[in-house]
Amino acid sequence: MTDIRRALKGVIHGKTIELADDPGLPEGQIVTVIVQPEGVKSLEGLLRSAGACADEADDLDAYMAWNRQQRKAGTH
Repeated sequence: MTDIRRALKGVIHGKTIELADDPGLPEGQIVTVIVQPEGVKSLEGLLRSAGACADEADDLDAYMAWNRQQRKAGTH
């Protein structure tokens, strides 16, 4: 089977996504959709999720310190 994946732009209307272009697939074709907001950069996504660790700040600080030590030890 040929890999025919391609990125298409669209607009969300509730549970419906209106595509800007014809996807070139037959009516009723089952597809997998990965939704990614346009214009969101990688760092923005990371900053948006930063609050997920707010309740575990001490644990996160300890992990980050451990991680820095591990990286530093690997460079010598």
